[in-house]
Amino acid sequence: MSWQRVVVSWGLRRYFRPYTELSDINVSRVRAWVDKRLWTPKVPAGFRLRERYGSECAPLVGEWLEPEPPAPAPAPDRGRPMILYLHGGGYSSCSPHTHRTITFALAARARAALFALDYRLAPEHPFPAALHDALAAYRALLAWYAPEAIVIAGDSAGGGLALATLVALREAGEPLPAGAVLFSPWTDLAASGASIVSNHGQDPMFAGPVISRAAKLYLGDTSPAHPLASPAYADLHGLPPLFIQVGSTEVLLDDSVRVAHNARRVGVSTQFRIWPDMPHVWQIYAPFLPEARRALREAAQFVTHVAA
Repeated sequence: MSWQRVVVSWGLRRYFRPYTELSDINVSRVRAWVDKRLWTPKVPAGFRLRERYGSECAPLVGEWLEPEPPAPAPAPDRGRPMILYLHGGGYSSCSPHTHRTITFALAARARAALFALDYRLAPEHPFPAALHDALAAYRALLAWYAPEAIVIAGDSAGGGLALATLVALREAGEPLPAGAVLFSPWTDLAASGASIVSNHGQDPMFAGPVISRAAKLYLGDTSPAHPLASPAYADLHGLPPLFIQVGSTEVLLDDSVRVAHNARRVGVSTQFRIWPDMPHVWQIYAPFLPEARRALREAAQFVTHVAA
Protein backbone atom coordinates (compact mmCIF):
# COMPACT_ATOMS: atom_id res chain seq x y z
CA MET A 1 0.00 0.00 0.00
CA SER A 2 1.53 3.31 -1.07
CA TRP A 3 1.67 6.53 0.91
CA GLN A 4 -0.01 8.16 -2.08
CA ARG A 5 -3.05 5.94 -1.49
CA VAL A 6 -3.23 7.23 2.09
CA VAL A 7 -3.12 10.83 0.87
CA VAL A 8 -5.82 10.29 -1.78
CA SER A 9 -8.13 8.55 0.69
CA TRP A 10 -7.60 11.28 3.30
CA GLY A 11 -8.40 13.98 0.73
CA LEU A 12 -11.58 12.22 -0.39
CA ARG A 13 -12.75 11.67 3.18
CA ARG A 14 -12.03 15.27 4.10
CA TYR A 15 -13.31 17.14 1.04
CA PHE A 16 -15.72 14.91 -0.93
CA ARG A 17 -17.41 12.45 1.39
CA PRO A 18 -19.17 15.23 3.43
CA TYR A 19 -21.22 16.06 0.32
CA THR A 20 -22.43 12.44 0.22
CA GLU A 21 -23.60 12.55 3.83
CA LEU A 22 -26.15 15.31 3.19
CA SER A 23 -29.82 14.40 2.95
CA ASP A 24 -30.17 16.05 -0.47
CA ILE A 25 -27.82 15.98 -3.45
CA ASN A 26 -26.99 19.43 -4.79
CA VAL A 27 -26.17 18.56 -8.40
CA SER A 28 -24.82 22.01 -9.22
CA ARG A 29 -22.44 21.90 -6.25
CA VAL A 30 -21.21 18.42 -7.14
CA ARG A 31 -20.63 19.43 -10.75
CA ALA A 32 -18.67 22.47 -9.62
CA TRP A 33 -16.57 20.31 -7.29
CA VAL A 34 -15.66 17.66 -9.85
CA ASP A 35 -14.78 20.30 -12.42
CA LYS A 36 -11.95 21.43 -10.13
CA ARG A 37 -9.47 18.94 -11.48
CA LEU A 38 -6.22 18.37 -9.64
CA TRP A 39 -4.42 17.57 -12.87
CA THR A 40 -4.67 18.67 -16.48
CA PRO A 41 -2.77 15.85 -18.18
CA LYS A 42 -0.81 16.37 -21.36
CA VAL A 43 -1.85 14.58 -24.50
CA PRO A 44 0.25 11.40 -24.65
CA ALA A 45 3.24 11.43 -26.96
CA GLY A 46 2.31 10.07 -30.37
CA PHE A 47 -1.39 11.00 -30.00
CA ARG A 48 -3.51 13.98 -30.83
CA LEU A 49 -6.70 15.16 -29.15
CA ARG A 50 -9.73 16.41 -31.06
CA GLU A 51 -12.70 17.86 -29.20
CA ARG A 52 -16.03 17.54 -30.98
CA TYR A 53 -18.96 19.18 -29.21
CA GLY A 54 -22.31 20.48 -30.38
CA SER A 55 -25.40 18.92 -31.91
CA GLU A 56 -23.78 18.86 -35.34
CA CYS A 57 -21.33 16.23 -34.02
CA ALA A 58 -24.03 13.84 -32.78
CA PRO A 59 -23.99 10.96 -32.12
CA LEU A 60 -20.22 11.19 -31.61
CA VAL A 61 -20.14 14.16 -29.24
CA GLY A 62 -17.04 14.14 -27.08
CA GLU A 63 -13.30 13.71 -27.42
CA TRP A 64 -11.20 11.72 -29.87
CA LEU A 65 -7.73 10.64 -28.82
CA GLU A 66 -6.03 9.31 -31.90
CA PRO A 67 -2.57 7.94 -32.65
CA GLU A 68 -0.56 10.11 -35.01
CA PRO A 69 -0.19 10.67 -37.87
CA PRO A 70 -3.78 12.00 -37.82
CA ALA A 71 -6.23 10.72 -40.37
CA PRO A 72 -9.16 12.63 -41.85
CA ALA A 73 -11.92 13.31 -39.35
CA PRO A 74 -12.40 10.67 -38.07
CA ALA A 75 -10.93 7.64 -39.82
CA PRO A 76 -9.72 4.35 -38.45
CA ASP A 77 -6.33 2.79 -38.14
CA ARG A 78 -7.55 -0.77 -38.42
CA GLY A 79 -4.32 -2.07 -36.95
CA ARG A 80 -5.26 -0.62 -33.55
CA PRO A 81 -8.05 -1.20 -31.06
CA MET A 82 -10.72 1.44 -30.53
CA ILE A 83 -11.92 2.17 -27.00
CA LEU A 84 -15.36 3.71 -26.48
CA TYR A 85 -15.09 5.30 -23.04
CA LEU A 86 -18.09 6.17 -20.85
CA HIS A 87 -17.20 8.41 -17.90
CA GLY A 88 -18.57 8.07 -14.39
CA GLY A 89 -20.21 10.70 -12.22
CA GLY A 90 -23.45 9.13 -11.05
CA TYR A 91 -25.09 9.86 -14.42
CA SER A 92 -25.44 13.48 -13.26
CA SER A 93 -21.93 14.97 -13.35
CA CYS A 94 -18.47 14.76 -14.93
CA SER A 95 -17.50 14.69 -18.59
CA PRO A 96 -14.74 13.53 -20.94
CA HIS A 97 -12.69 16.48 -19.61
CA THR A 98 -12.84 15.32 -16.00
CA HIS A 99 -11.69 11.81 -16.91
CA ARG A 100 -8.69 12.56 -19.09
CA THR A 101 -6.32 11.12 -16.51
CA ILE A 102 -7.96 7.74 -17.17
CA THR A 103 -8.62 8.01 -20.90
CA PHE A 104 -5.20 9.40 -21.81
CA ALA A 105 -3.37 6.78 -19.74
CA LEU A 106 -5.51 3.87 -20.94
CA ALA A 107 -5.20 4.78 -24.61
CA ALA A 108 -1.45 5.35 -24.34
CA ARG A 109 -0.81 2.04 -22.58
CA ALA A 110 -2.98 0.10 -25.02
CA ARG A 111 -1.71 2.08 -28.04
CA ALA A 112 -5.37 2.38 -28.96
CA ALA A 113 -7.58 5.05 -30.42
CA LEU A 114 -10.18 6.24 -27.92
CA PHE A 115 -13.45 8.10 -28.10
CA ALA A 116 -14.85 9.52 -24.84
CA LEU A 117 -18.58 10.14 -25.15
CA ASP A 118 -20.21 13.24 -23.70
CA TYR A 119 -23.55 11.58 -23.02
CA ARG A 120 -26.54 13.48 -21.70
CA LEU A 121 -26.76 13.84 -17.91
CA ALA A 122 -29.54 13.47 -15.36
CA PRO A 123 -31.68 14.85 -13.88
CA GLU A 124 -32.21 16.95 -17.02
CA HIS A 125 -32.03 13.76 -19.10
CA PRO A 126 -33.04 10.70 -17.04
CA PHE A 127 -32.90 7.03 -18.05
CA PRO A 128 -32.69 5.90 -20.80
CA ALA A 129 -31.02 8.99 -22.34
CA ALA A 130 -27.46 7.96 -21.45
CA LEU A 131 -28.06 4.44 -22.74
CA HIS A 132 -29.47 5.73 -26.02
CA ASP A 133 -26.43 7.98 -26.45
CA ALA A 134 -24.02 5.12 -25.77
CA LEU A 135 -25.79 2.85 -28.24
CA ALA A 136 -25.83 5.55 -30.91
CA ALA A 137 -22.12 6.23 -30.44
CA TYR A 138 -21.21 2.55 -30.69
CA ARG A 139 -23.30 2.12 -33.82
CA ALA A 140 -21.62 5.16 -35.37
CA LEU A 141 -18.16 3.76 -34.62
CA LEU A 142 -19.08 0.64 -36.60
CA ALA A 143 -18.87 2.77 -39.74
CA TRP A 144 -15.09 2.86 -39.22
CA TYR A 145 -14.23 -0.06 -36.96
CA ALA A 146 -15.12 -3.73 -36.97
CA PRO A 147 -16.87 -4.72 -33.73
CA GLU A 148 -14.04 -7.08 -32.82
CA ALA A 149 -11.69 -4.06 -32.72
CA ILE A 150 -13.85 -2.12 -30.24
CA VAL A 151 -13.72 -2.32 -26.45
CA ILE A 152 -16.29 -0.46 -24.36
CA ALA A 153 -14.88 0.89 -21.11
CA GLY A 154 -16.26 2.94 -18.25
CA ASP A 155 -16.00 3.74 -14.57
CA SER A 156 -18.66 3.88 -11.86
CA ALA A 157 -21.91 4.92 -13.59
CA GLY A 158 -20.05 4.68 -16.89
CA GLY A 159 -19.10 1.11 -16.03
CA GLY A 160 -22.72 0.22 -15.41
CA LEU A 161 -23.63 2.02 -18.63
CA ALA A 162 -21.02 0.05 -20.56
CA LEU A 163 -22.46 -3.22 -19.28
CA ALA A 164 -26.03 -2.11 -20.00
CA THR A 165 -24.93 -1.19 -23.53
CA LEU A 166 -23.66 -4.73 -24.08
CA VAL A 167 -26.93 -6.21 -22.85
CA ALA A 168 -28.99 -3.90 -25.07
CA LEU A 169 -26.88 -4.73 -28.12
CA ARG A 170 -27.24 -8.46 -27.49
CA GLU A 171 -31.00 -8.12 -27.04
CA ALA A 172 -31.21 -6.23 -30.34
CA GLY A 173 -29.19 -8.91 -32.13
CA GLU A 174 -26.46 -6.43 -33.07
CA PRO A 175 -22.72 -7.11 -33.34
CA LEU A 176 -21.01 -7.07 -29.96
CA PRO A 177 -17.65 -5.46 -29.26
CA ALA A 178 -14.53 -7.42 -28.35
CA GLY A 179 -14.93 -6.86 -24.63
CA ALA A 180 -15.59 -4.40 -21.83
CA VAL A 181 -13.45 -2.79 -19.13
CA LEU A 182 -15.35 -1.86 -15.95
CA PHE A 183 -13.73 0.23 -13.22
CA SER A 184 -15.77 0.10 -9.96
CA PRO A 185 -18.99 -0.21 -11.97
CA TRP A 186 -22.30 0.97 -10.51
CA THR A 187 -24.62 -1.84 -11.54
CA ASP A 188 -27.34 -1.94 -8.87
CA LEU A 189 -29.33 1.28 -8.61
CA ALA A 190 -31.59 -0.41 -6.06
CA ALA A 191 -28.60 -0.24 -3.67
CA SER A 192 -29.32 -3.74 -2.37
CA GLY A 193 -25.72 -4.94 -2.05
CA ALA A 194 -24.49 -5.86 1.42
CA SER A 195 -21.42 -3.66 0.99
CA ILE A 196 -23.66 -0.55 0.99
CA VAL A 197 -23.95 -1.19 4.73
CA SER A 198 -20.81 -3.16 5.56
CA ASN A 199 -18.44 -0.66 3.89
CA HIS A 200 -20.27 2.44 5.07
CA GLY A 201 -17.64 4.26 7.09
CA GLN A 202 -14.77 2.42 5.40
CA ASP A 203 -15.32 3.90 1.94
CA PRO A 204 -13.42 7.21 1.92
CA MET A 205 -15.53 8.63 -0.91
CA PHE A 206 -19.16 7.64 -0.38
CA ALA A 207 -21.57 7.26 2.50
CA GLY A 208 -23.73 4.20 1.86
CA PRO A 209 -27.15 5.94 1.86
CA VAL A 210 -26.15 8.36 -0.92
CA ILE A 211 -26.27 5.59 -3.51
CA SER A 212 -30.06 5.25 -3.52
CA ARG A 213 -30.46 9.04 -3.48
CA ALA A 214 -28.17 9.41 -6.48
CA ALA A 215 -30.01 6.63 -8.30
CA LYS A 216 -33.30 8.56 -8.18
CA LEU A 217 -31.76 11.40 -10.19
CA TYR A 218 -31.17 9.04 -13.11
CA LEU A 219 -34.09 6.67 -12.75
CA GLY A 220 -36.99 9.08 -12.68
CA ASP A 221 -40.04 6.81 -12.71
CA THR A 222 -38.07 3.73 -13.82
CA SER A 223 -37.77 0.75 -11.50
CA PRO A 224 -34.30 0.51 -9.93
CA ALA A 225 -34.28 -3.17 -10.87
CA HIS A 226 -34.69 -2.45 -14.60
CA PRO A 227 -31.91 -4.56 -16.17
CA LEU A 228 -30.79 -1.79 -18.52
CA ALA A 229 -30.52 0.70 -15.67
CA SER A 230 -29.17 -1.84 -13.17
CA PRO A 231 -27.37 -4.57 -15.14
CA ALA A 232 -26.72 -6.49 -11.91
CA TYR A 233 -30.26 -7.78 -12.59
CA ALA A 234 -29.65 -8.52 -16.28
CA ASP A 235 -29.14 -11.87 -17.96
CA LEU A 236 -25.49 -11.68 -19.04
CA HIS A 237 -25.31 -14.74 -21.29
CA GLY A 238 -23.55 -14.31 -24.62
CA LEU A 239 -21.60 -11.21 -23.66
CA PRO A 240 -17.97 -10.70 -24.69
CA PRO A 241 -15.12 -10.93 -22.14
CA LEU A 242 -15.31 -8.63 -19.13
CA PHE A 243 -12.51 -7.01 -17.14
CA ILE A 244 -13.52 -5.68 -13.71
CA GLN A 245 -11.57 -3.86 -11.00
CA VAL A 246 -12.98 -2.67 -7.68
CA GLY A 247 -11.66 -1.61 -4.27
CA SER A 248 -12.24 -3.76 -1.20
CA THR A 249 -13.64 -0.91 0.93
CA GLU A 250 -16.05 0.53 -1.62
CA VAL A 251 -19.74 0.68 -0.78
CA LEU A 252 -20.23 -0.43 -4.40
CA LEU A 253 -18.04 -3.53 -3.96
CA ASP A 254 -20.99 -5.92 -4.29
CA ASP A 255 -22.03 -4.28 -7.56
CA SER A 256 -18.87 -5.77 -9.07
CA VAL A 257 -18.92 -9.04 -7.12
CA ARG A 258 -22.44 -9.87 -8.26
CA VAL A 259 -21.76 -9.02 -11.90
CA ALA A 260 -18.60 -11.14 -11.93
CA HIS A 261 -20.49 -14.06 -10.36
CA ASN A 262 -23.46 -13.73 -12.72
CA ALA A 263 -21.23 -13.47 -15.76
CA ARG A 264 -19.11 -16.49 -14.90
CA ARG A 265 -22.22 -18.51 -14.06
CA VAL A 266 -23.44 -18.17 -17.66
CA GLY A 267 -20.04 -18.78 -19.23
CA VAL A 268 -18.84 -15.21 -19.86
CA SER A 269 -15.06 -14.91 -19.63
CA THR A 270 -14.41 -12.56 -16.70
CA GLN A 271 -11.21 -11.15 -15.26
CA PHE A 272 -12.11 -9.84 -11.82
CA ARG A 273 -9.81 -8.40 -9.18
CA ILE A 274 -10.58 -6.80 -5.82
CA TRP A 275 -7.81 -4.33 -4.92
CA PRO A 276 -7.22 -3.97 -1.16
CA ASP A 277 -8.11 -0.60 0.36
CA MET A 278 -8.42 1.27 -2.92
CA PRO A 279 -10.93 4.14 -3.15
CA HIS A 280 -13.69 4.29 -5.72
CA VAL A 281 -12.28 4.63 -9.28
CA TRP A 282 -8.72 5.05 -8.04
CA GLN A 283 -7.56 4.76 -11.67
CA ILE A 284 -8.40 8.45 -12.09
CA TYR A 285 -5.43 9.36 -9.88
CA ALA A 286 -2.91 7.85 -12.30
CA PRO A 287 -0.64 10.96 -12.32
CA PHE A 288 -0.09 10.54 -8.57
CA LEU A 289 -1.05 7.04 -7.50
CA PRO A 290 1.18 4.04 -8.40
CA GLU A 291 -1.71 1.60 -7.86
CA ALA A 292 -3.70 3.52 -10.47
CA ARG A 293 -0.93 3.14 -13.01
CA ARG A 294 -0.66 -0.58 -12.33
CA ALA A 295 -4.43 -0.99 -12.64
CA LEU A 296 -4.46 0.82 -15.98
CA ARG A 297 -1.60 -1.30 -17.29
CA GLU A 298 -3.63 -4.43 -16.52
CA ALA A 299 -6.67 -2.95 -18.24
CA ALA A 300 -4.59 -2.01 -21.28
CA GLN A 301 -3.25 -5.55 -21.52
CA PHE A 302 -6.82 -6.82 -21.57
CA VAL A 303 -7.74 -4.36 -24.35
CA THR A 304 -4.82 -5.37 -26.54
CA HIS A 305 -5.55 -9.06 -25.93
CA VAL A 306 -9.26 -9.13 -26.73
CA ALA A 307 -9.06 -6.61 -29.60
CA ALA A 308 -5.95 -8.09 -31.22
